Amino acid sequence: MSDEHLSRRRFVLAAAGLSAGLAGCNAPSTDRPRDSPDREREQLNVSARTTPASSSAYTDVYRATIDSVVLVRVYDRSGSGGQGSGFVYDGDHVVTNQHVVDGADAVQVRFTDGTWREASVVGTDRYSDLAVLDVPDHPEQATPLPLAEGGVAVGQEVIAIGNPFGLSGSLSAGVVSGVGRAIPASATADGPNFSIPNAIQTDAAVNPGNSGGPLVTLDGEVAGVINSGGGDNIGFAISAPLVRRVVPALIQRGDYDHTYMGVQLMNVTPRIADVNDLADATGVYIDDVVEGAPSDGVLEGSTGDRTVRGVSTPVGGDVVVSMGDRATPSRQELSTYLALSTSPGDTISVGIVRDGRRQTVDLTLGSRPEPDA
Repeated sequence: MSDEHLSRRRFVLAAAGLSAGLAGCNAPSTDRPRDSPDREREQLNVSARTTPASSSAYTDVYRATIDSVVLVRVYDRSGSGGQGSGFVYDGDHVVTNQHVVDGADAVQVRFTDGTWREASVVGTDRYSDLAVLDVPDHPEQATPLPLAEGGVAVGQEVIAIGNPFGLSGSLSAGVVSGVGRAIPASATADGPNFSIPNAIQTDAAVNPGNSGGPLVTLDGEVAGVINSGGGDNIGFAISAPLVRRVVPALIQRGDYDHTYMGVQLMNVTPRIADVNDLADATGVYIDDVVEGAPSDGVLEGSTGDRTVRGVSTPVGGDVVVSMGDRATPSRQELSTYLALSTSPGDTISVGIVRDGRRQTVDLTLGSRPEPDA
């Protein structure tokens, strides 16, 4: 980031009375409307007009960050086009969603000055729905957007910037509605479904075409990468802490290894607690262990089922109550710990309840199987 641009960004944030700290739609078909070049030209002409002086913190943050947000256009082998959003991560790379570029034979990126660049896919990760593009020769004003340090708080104001329905450079505002959410990710042919942990829920309107764009705090930092939403006041973003782990690996080697236990999990409900004689309805129940997986021989799954009031409930499985030094009262907590605090090959201590007794076992984590093509 040039000293001139850094000073400009700090100035506009300071003018809004904001902190100037500047540290370094899950349905691909709906992100791919038919090409509409006339509408794109119209939107570019509008965005190039002189704008009035700002009286809004949202406007100031938007102006400080918009030049770093791009439209991503993709074409498959048949020539059909689709599009999404992205943002400048560093001097050579743009971050977007994996589902935006999935199956792309050619990728182009458009910056706010109207110029296009040919891009190449450097790496993708289906399990986090992240992708990195190599985009040479960024315009000078397209500087990297910093990732937010730590997490965000429920109620914190955020803005989503992107290209919903091809409407370039759109802003929507809202708050963080929830944190630590789990949203669907790709499944393997012979294993359980996986989820993207630690996701951010927001009521800022996001629609097809926003995918891959940034969810930005009023400090001008990227809180997350928009993943899904349908304009119904519930949208989701991949959190900055997960982006910070995955994206460098995609740049360096083109993929990312997620840790893998090889189990099917359920939150402990009052019914599960009752039939398994558990003192509290908390923790993560092990319903099944995949044969040959890291947990095989270490953790135990269900031994049968018990029917209570006509409902079949699993019994006999371990209940995970902690991992390392973190309590795991839910699947979301367990998944977040694995995603943000461990790597394949790590050996961690797992606190479990087995046969009514609390004990600790050591588990060496593996690498998650490749997702279906």
